[in-house]
Amino acid sequence: MEAPSIHLVTSNNSPEFTHLNHALTHSSIIGLDAEWKPNRHASTFPTVSLLQIACRLVDSGDSPVFLLDLQAIHLPSVYELLKEVFVSPDVIKLGFRLKQDLVYLSSTFREQGFDPGFDRVEPYIDINAIYSYLQPKQLGQRVSKQNKSLATICKEVLGILLLKELQCSDWSQRPLTEEQKTYAAADALCLVEIFDVFHKKVVKEGNSLQNRKKYLSSSLDPGLKQVFEISNGCNMITRTKFCEAARMIRITMPELHNSITEEVDPVKSYKITSQVDDTLFWIVRKHGDIILLKDSDRKPKTSRKKAKKSSGGLQCKPKSTETVEDWLGPPPWDPSVGGDGCAKFLCDVMVEGLAKHLRCVGIDAATPHSRKPETRDLIDQAQKEKRVLLTRDAKLLRHEYLISNQIYRMKSLLKNEQLLEVIETFQLKISEDQLMSRCTKCNGRFIQKPLSTEEAVEAAKGFQVIPNCLFNKNLEFWQCMDCNQLYWEGTQYHNAVQKFIDVCKLNE
Repeated sequence: MEAPSIHLVTSNNSPEFTHLNHALTHSSIIGLDAEWKPNRHASTFPTVSLLQIACRLVDSGDSPVFLLDLQAIHLPSVYELLKEVFVSPDVIKLGFRLKQDLVYLSSTFREQGFDPGFDRVEPYIDINAIYSYLQPKQLGQRVSKQNKSLATICKEVLGILLLKELQCSDWSQRPLTEEQKTYAAADALCLVEIFDVFHKKVVKEGNSLQNRKKYLSSSLDPGLKQVFEISNGCNMITRTKFCEAARMIRITMPELHNSITEEVDPVKSYKITSQVDDTLFWIVRKHGDIILLKDSDRKPKTSRKKAKKSSGGLQCKPKSTETVEDWLGPPPWDPSVGGDGCAKFLCDVMVEGLAKHLRCVGIDAATPHSRKPETRDLIDQAQKEKRVLLTRDAKLLRHEYLISNQIYRMKSLLKNEQLLEVIETFQLKISEDQLMSRCTKCNGRFIQKPLSTEEAVEAAKGFQVIPNCLFNKNLEFWQCMDCNQLYWEGTQYHNAVQKFIDVCKLNE
């Protein structure tokens, strides 16, 4: 992935805003992402501080990334623009679990009087769906749905490491650092780059116009065959026939029409035919989706469920799995029950991100041995390693009789809040010396003696690349004793240390 062309948009009177307008009207594909400062108040949604939009320009093939500073820009100037792009049939929107971002973005604009905010994005393609398609398929076997992180998908598909250390930085602080800008831009640009790999595979595997004609001929009204005719050998939906074909689609197959365009007019028909070739048309038809927000999505969800009332007005007793809210202890590492006094946790897949946060503050936090562990496997691992199992799955609490004082259900949703919840619940003491003392990748400990640059280069051969820019900085390198991953005290390290000093309030 090449270094992105980054444009910070802070004013509607700026050249960057003009460039953004041009890019959005000359792109058939955009990648969307958002950043916000975590909100510790469960009764409100976080306020989105930054909206990232990566565009793939049709005329030049360039991919500029726009960082829309929602704290600085005049929101009325971008509200209608964004709303139109989100539902434009001419632009494929890409995202990674974008619904949460849309909920927060809509709430941010609604708080400023733009009701009802944003309620839909279409056509939309989630990178998870693309990733599943890109997986090698064996004859007679279905590829199971994957729930991997964007960083993992990016590494497997593009072969690059998408660093996530700045994900939970304070995005409300201004000015943004250069590292934050680069991080935010990369998150949006990688969506477009992954889609490119997917697009090329679709073309390579023979999803040609003739194959789609054959498929559609057997399932659509005969009149629709005209939609896919080729004019002068051009592998695109012809401009002269698009309006007529779109009307046929609207009449004979409204569900197909709704996934592509809500209404056809001369301006939009030209835009679509000049930007969306037949392969993209097929991709939208096959993989396109809609994100539609309901009224229930506009209200923050609380961890406690209200007791239902029966018809007689009496309250029904909540299930026992939902009443266990507080830790009763003691934990298995407590000396009173024969433990060594060192806190140890097992984070299931629902709170896997919490494991890295715990490691960053020096706490032993393991993850399941397999990607999809059975309940019995989780219990066995927690008991064998004398760990407290952290989860958000209420069903696991049914097994509390098998794992007494070794299972705790997290109440918080955001990783920073979850970290504080664990520290407060289990009365853990965190010091600045502990920060970044464990491998965030595997939970291992670092070697006691730091490595020189030369030693680090030798140790990294075959599995890790040391950037050339570090050679003249006289840095110390630290290596994990378990997975051999190398770390150094660069900008990201110092940002991470400062972040957890702030989160854990170590400077107060």
